[in-house]
Amino acid sequence: MVGAAGAAQSLISNVGQLLAAEYQQLSGVGGEVAELRDDLAAINALLLMQSEAKDGVVDHFIKEIMKQVRELAYDSEDRIDLYRLRIKCRQGDGVFARMKHLLVTLFPRRGLAGDIRALRSRAIDISERHARYGVNREALGWSPASSAAPMLTASAPGQLLSRAKDDAGHRLVVGMKHQIDTLAERLKAPAEAEHQRKVFSIVGFGGVGKTTLAAEVCRLLEADFPYQAFVSVSQAFDPARDLKALLKRVLEQIVKPKEKGIVEEASLDGTDGFDEHQLAEKLDEGLQDKRYLIVIDDVWLIRAWEAIQSVLPENNCNSRIIVTTRIETVAKACSPVSAGKDLIHHMQPLNFEDSKRLFLSIVFGSTDAIYPVELEEVMGNIIKRCGGIPLAIVNVASVLAGFKSSGQIDKWDTICKSIGSQMESNPTLEGMRHIVTLSFNHLPHELKGCMIYFSNFPEDYAIRKDRLLCRWIAEGLVSEKRGLTMMEVAESYLDELLSRNMIEEDHTDLLGTSIRSYRVHDMLLEAMVSRSLVANFVSLQGGSYDGMSYDRIRHLSIHGSVNGSYSPLKRRAAAHRDAMEVNVQHVRSLSMFDPEGHTILDGLRKFTLLRVLDLEDCNGVTDKHVRYACQLYLLKFLSFKGTNISVVPPQVENLEHLQTLDVREILLENLPKTVTKLERLECLYLLGRRGNMEWILPQGLCKMKALRELGIACLGNDAEVAREVGELEQLQRLGLYIKTNRMDVLQQLALSLSKRHSLRTLTIKVDMRSDNKVMNFLHDLPTPPRLLRSLQIHGAIDGLPTWVGTLAYLNMFTIVSISLDVDQLFSVLHQLPNLKILYMGLKGCSNDKVAARTSQKFPVLSHFKILGAQPNIIQFEEGYMEILEQLVLGTGRNKSETSIIGLEHLTNLKKVTIEGFKDSPAMNHVMGQLKAWNDGLPKPLQVAVKYY
Repeated sequence: MVGAAGAAQSLISNVGQLLAAEYQQLSGVGGEVAELRDDLAAINALLLMQSEAKDGVVDHFIKEIMKQVRELAYDSEDRIDLYRLRIKCRQGDGVFARMKHLLVTLFPRRGLAGDIRALRSRAIDISERHARYGVNREALGWSPASSAAPMLTASAPGQLLSRAKDDAGHRLVVGMKHQIDTLAERLKAPAEAEHQRKVFSIVGFGGVGKTTLAAEVCRLLEADFPYQAFVSVSQAFDPARDLKALLKRVLEQIVKPKEKGIVEEASLDGTDGFDEHQLAEKLDEGLQDKRYLIVIDDVWLIRAWEAIQSVLPENNCNSRIIVTTRIETVAKACSPVSAGKDLIHHMQPLNFEDSKRLFLSIVFGSTDAIYPVELEEVMGNIIKRCGGIPLAIVNVASVLAGFKSSGQIDKWDTICKSIGSQMESNPTLEGMRHIVTLSFNHLPHELKGCMIYFSNFPEDYAIRKDRLLCRWIAEGLVSEKRGLTMMEVAESYLDELLSRNMIEEDHTDLLGTSIRSYRVHDMLLEAMVSRSLVANFVSLQGGSYDGMSYDRIRHLSIHGSVNGSYSPLKRRAAAHRDAMEVNVQHVRSLSMFDPEGHTILDGLRKFTLLRVLDLEDCNGVTDKHVRYACQLYLLKFLSFKGTNISVVPPQVENLEHLQTLDVREILLENLPKTVTKLERLECLYLLGRRGNMEWILPQGLCKMKALRELGIACLGNDAEVAREVGELEQLQRLGLYIKTNRMDVLQQLALSLSKRHSLRTLTIKVDMRSDNKVMNFLHDLPTPPRLLRSLQIHGAIDGLPTWVGTLAYLNMFTIVSISLDVDQLFSVLHQLPNLKILYMGLKGCSNDKVAARTSQKFPVLSHFKILGAQPNIIQFEEGYMEILEQLVLGTGRNKSETSIIGLEHLTNLKKVTIEGFKDSPAMNHVMGQLKAWNDGLPKPLQVAVKYY
């Protein structure tokens, strides 16, 4: 019911807006609209009570009553949305246009009156049944004591995120040392027959720690197996459709060896157009004489394994493959008995002591934490009932993390009873699902809708942060809070889910990127999908959900078809048949995860109530589908990211409710000027697939008052447009490509940037082929945006503006310039208290020697990257960059040799990367220096070599 609760909450707001805007024109039904709003508020309260009810106490009849309540909430919102659709009128229309509009919309207004009376009648009927059959707090099993753990709102932004990320990397390893060491020793043992490849399998049901064990074994064996890859397969894996993507992921990881010392990384240039056979040949070539370790995680089908193993090299180098699976027969097919030896590892549950250490680390923050003695007995019972299963322990402990005092022992008793005792003696998949669901049940109600929303996405799918949060907001799952923007509230929801271990952060390389993605454990996702299907929240098609039928579809998510091995003609026929059977008139969101698309897209115009259209990375999308989308008046989220579209028509102005438009990585080169009429648009993401997006900002930009993120767009010769940039009061992220050298435009831009105190991220670029120092306008900012966290400057400039040194919140700084005085740059940046990432790309360097002085501390810098032209000497003095972890040096086409002095002073350094051309003397010279330095270390570092 959580989805319906969110819908009802959103609807209350919509009806309130309708009252404010249309009350005088509703011909006597304004009062009934107000009463409908009150009815919906009561319905929302019922739905929230049901979502917080204890499992197992709500009988089937009451569930049916609640289903009727849910459908009434949805239908009410449908009627309001249809009304908005039929009477749409822009605020800027003239008097005569508005008078004409009143006449034209007379019948829709009368129709709304009838709809509202019918809805109120249904609400009264449900209310009478509610009173007649006693649907109350007791019937719903609701009590204040069963409420969720409180939101941890006292933490500073980002604090919960980093804490969850740090903990997630280590807590699950508690108690698994023996299994890790045992399996690692078995993998290292030589094969009996001429160093042949061996396949080991790890088998156990979901949540027992298979993936964690495989990952830790890989980490432990980096020196023995320098070439490693870790890829997930999932239940819906289809070789014909997915094998190519899997091979690409393996290649991307294999080219980055784990061994210490100087290691050359292979190049993947030119592989984008490869098919699976060419990728397999490339992989075979790269691993011809290499010892590798590849993990294939979560295999469900024998035919999937057979397809995968056929493309992995057999090179007689004692290589190893690890397969994780829940299914014993799959494990036996992957790892048949070899020379009398069983190659299957059966996962073992944690013993009581290790289970307790893991539990304590999550509830109290340490494996040996001191806790109230009153909790000892109930804690022991809870731990026993988790059956030694890591995921069960993590989920239950995450629920109790908000109830740590002895005075809250009743909560612990309640949780203990709700777990049951079946997991203690005989851990089962069903018992595991029950415990996973327990952690969901104890979420605050505002998080339940956000959590169940993950059921839209396929298993093992990495969901980008901006995409997820914008979709939550568009679906009405984020509540307004005084003093915070909707995005800030959504981020707090995400942080809370991370802190409760409900989702996992997908780790990315920090150098040059701040993109974050998130995943849901497959066991938890199964529970969310199950709840979602029961509540008719999300309807799934394709993959393992082919053939499922639904009554009314509200959120439609199409996954890859299991018919991927069919011919294109048969696939299209099957998809067309499915599309004909789908009733789309109630669909609010459409998500496409089938890369080839679906014939249902040809009927986009029928999705009249659609709010979210997410077609990211769908190759089957064409320009006609864009035209259809521009007719969907109620759309709030629209993504064509990674598709092959080349045109967005002027009719995009029709989407006056649109909040997010994502047209990155496509073939589009421009946008129509009518985009400026999208006054509710908050996020406009632009970047061509080949960097060719050249949308020149038009006049009228200032009308986009809600705009929060914009980039990358071009600024032309219009000073008025530069002035209008300063009128975007909500702007937090801005990316501009400057295509002018007119001083009046640049001076106006400087004034506009100084007015935008809300900016958090700023990227300014010019044509790098020109030595015209357009960027000098940055020196003229009257006052800089003080809250900047990321600043990127690409272009020629006479020194770094001194105001950059005043940006106390700056976390990441990038400068790419034709010529630069590095000494001057260091003198400005070195005192920044929060600068962690520094990236310098130089086409020329005015310094023969760059000395990182002891006086220039860079107190928190952890990543430093310098590419392009190098000075003759780079020197690191003692006490400089003391916590630096990663250093990247790029020699470019340098002909002169660069000497690197003082690397021994970088005592916290963990990895060095060299980038350049293979035949470059400068590259070879730097490699020689680093090898000599690294060989002299007690513990050699990994030094990676990348060739352009």
